[in-house]
Amino acid sequence: MNNNHVLAFIKKNTMVIALVLVVIFFSVSTGGKILYAQNINNLISQNGYVFVLAAGMLLCILTGGNIDLSVGSVVCFTMGIGALILKAGLPTPAAALAMLAVGLLVGMFQGFWIAWVSVPPFIATLAGMYAFRGLSNVILGGYSVGVGNETYLKVFGGGADCYVPDFFHGTGLNITCMAVGIIVAVLVLVSTLRSHMVRSKMGIATHAAADFARTVIICALILWIAYKLAQYKGIPSVLIWIALVLLVYGYITQYTSLGRYFYAVGGNEKATRLSGVNTNFVYFRAYANMGLLAGFAGVLMLARAGHAEPTYGVGYEMDAIAACFIGGASAYGGVGKITGVIIGAALMGVINQGMSIMGISANYQSAVKGIVLLVAVLVDVLSKKEKA
Repeated sequence: MNNNHVLAFIKKNTMVIALVLVVIFFSVSTGGKILYAQNINNLISQNGYVFVLAAGMLLCILTGGNIDLSVGSVVCFTMGIGALILKAGLPTPAAALAMLAVGLLVGMFQGFWIAWVSVPPFIATLAGMYAFRGLSNVILGGYSVGVGNETYLKVFGGGADCYVPDFFHGTGLNITCMAVGIIVAVLVLVSTLRSHMVRSKMGIATHAAADFARTVIICALILWIAYKLAQYKGIPSVLIWIALVLLVYGYITQYTSLGRYFYAVGGNEKATRLSGVNTNFVYFRAYANMGLLAGFAGVLMLARAGHAEPTYGVGYEMDAIAACFIGGASAYGGVGKITGVIIGAALMGVINQGMSIMGISANYQSAVKGIVLLVAVLVDVLSKKEKA
């Protein structure tokens, strides 16, 4: 690659490179502790809610840099409802479906005010943040409500044994986990090859060397994570749920007309409306999806915590928003991908865990995350000015 291609590669993959550099930094700073197999597992389990919420937050941001401030409170509210249902002796499916339904209804409620009454998203969701935090306290009575349903805990990733079993016993390494990692890496490579071939046939200019260099980095990262997980207990069940959410929303945003509408509204709402698209429905769907995923994040977090408390979910919305912007979503809307969300959420998780292992206080952790977010948004703003 010549210098121009190198610069283009760096610019296109800035956050991937930043993630690798941050991992190397904390690996040296913690004496390699952050790379322990158990810490890799904890990184995924502790940040599961960030990946899920950020996938929904991306849709809101795509519509014009809009955000949802209520998701942390909605997560807490759905956790409380789920805990009470399970405490009453109802089965796991009933609790999970109820939490998803409540999250969806909340999202539809807020989406109605935003889409058809033209209440600014910031105000509508700020009201929701206060309202559902208060309702969480009401339904829980100000106390913690535990979950004793073992089936629920195992299915959704709570407890010590919530891992995909190894179907090839007899070795110290989880072969099933390694096999899955190899399959995923191969699929990523095949997808890149297919994309390159399609663009070449259509006469679209491609940067093959840069694309494949990026793919090699991603595949190496997948195999490394699989190897680390295989050294511990294998694939945590929560990772399967996270992967399903990211795959579904990655497909929606990249390969469906609904996904293109989100980008179109964020790029030029007036032109999109004049082209015949009902932009009100686009806003409504974005916030309905956000509510649904807040409910699902509640499902996962209730399993991980094993109980619901009125204080849970505080700051979750900020983690999701930060993951999106750090992952390349534009503060102006119309730009962003699920792959960027994954990188942003992973980067935030690595920073949190690395600083925790180093014994740095939560106050400094918040300060560092704030600086990282500001830099990410600053890069977006400056790039917009350059194009102008």
